[in-house]
Amino acid sequence: MTEALTPDAPVISDVSGAAGQTPENPAAGVPLSPEDVQAAVHAIADRSRKAARRMGQANRAWKDRALRAIGTALVENRKHVLEANAKDVAVGRANGTSAALLDRLTLTPARIDGLVAALENLAGLPDPVGNVVRGQTLPNGLRLRQVNVPMGVVAAIYEARPNVTVDIAGLALKSGNAVILRGGSAAANTNEALVRILREALDSVGLPADAVQTVDQYGREGANVLMRARGRVDVLIPRGGRDLIQTVVTNSSVPVIETGEGNVHIFIDESANEEMAVEILLNAKTQRPSVCNTVETLLVHSGATVLPAVAKALRSAGVTLHVDERIASALGKDIETVPADDDDWATEYMDLDLAVAMVDSLDEAVNHIRTWTTGHTEAILTNNLANAEKFIADIDSAAVIVNASTRFTDGGELGLGAEVGISTQKLHARGPMGLTELTTTKWIVQGEGQIRA
Repeated sequence: MTEALTPDAPVISDVSGAAGQTPENPAAGVPLSPEDVQAAVHAIADRSRKAARRMGQANRAWKDRALRAIGTALVENRKHVLEANAKDVAVGRANGTSAALLDRLTLTPARIDGLVAALENLAGLPDPVGNVVRGQTLPNGLRLRQVNVPMGVVAAIYEARPNVTVDIAGLALKSGNAVILRGGSAAANTNEALVRILREALDSVGLPADAVQTVDQYGREGANVLMRARGRVDVLIPRGGRDLIQTVVTNSSVPVIETGEGNVHIFIDESANEEMAVEILLNAKTQRPSVCNTVETLLVHSGATVLPAVAKALRSAGVTLHVDERIASALGKDIETVPADDDDWATEYMDLDLAVAMVDSLDEAVNHIRTWTTGHTEAILTNNLANAEKFIADIDSAAVIVNASTRFTDGGELGLGAEVGISTQKLHARGPMGLTELTTTKWIVQGEGQIRA
């Protein structure tokens, strides 16, 4: 098992002779030129390719030992990780980082325990590699199988989310891949500590440390090179806010799986139960407002009777209600609100803010959602089965929920283990991306001398 790390343990260097030298840190040495950064990142990717070949051949027991070794190392090095994270949080707070971003950036003992539990859960899940998707024997005797195989080299670009470092690495390793991480400057100290733990844990069980690497030391130019490393990187997954995701989608030549900005809606039908509506809205908005499955827009049927109770509960929980004129009129002066405009319907607040509008029908609610959705998660609260079925049929988002919190759009909550992110696109993967979504397939054709006529 890995030895406990100390704060002055050496930084893992991804390029011989270049440790500490980055375009963003010239004081550490001679700054690297863009050409040097490109060569360095390409070297990382080439080592990842080599490591991916070994990971693709590792059996389930071997990979599960690695996941449990990582979990044990996180527990053993909890103090060091929290100290590194405290530095990042302090810098973020001093730089005026929003409360929502600080929440995503912060690790606590409980959140580290959650990461360890997620790794143990991953170890308990079936290995997707080698799973037979379909197969048959053709009339000419050829035997066909389509099986799941690892992607190869998976890259992830994300921001201020150190938990993602462990989640994505765990999923990539269990599915037989190597991973290259770009976690951003906001979590630099935390990610450095976590990557070291991951690499040492892999080495301790005889798997290649290079199955987990980072380009953080090469800053934004390193991320740009990573996005253009087509042929060296098999798939790139961005995870973060709209600006980051769109930057990656727009500038990457590596195939991208787009994870989702979450402009999430809940529609309260006129038949909705008041107690259920209050509990679900409080959970969906206030449990952890900084994450992508938090509700951002509430649509209320004009015939529903639950609005005053829901609004009062949300205000008591500190939620600012951005409302249209009809909602403002219905609530009167008893409940404090602020006027909403089109920007509110388009906004992923990721904070204790909620846009609220009144609609006169299910069709009007659906039209509003179609206009403003990011395709992440939409929910309906109703006691009308026909309306529930119509909502399911009419809404085209990655997840559609009936009478439950939107916070369930999560790989762990849906039994997938940890998740890489919530894909809002339609090619290859959609919704929470777990182990299977980090594999592709290949066809195995076995014959006995057959030739094509």
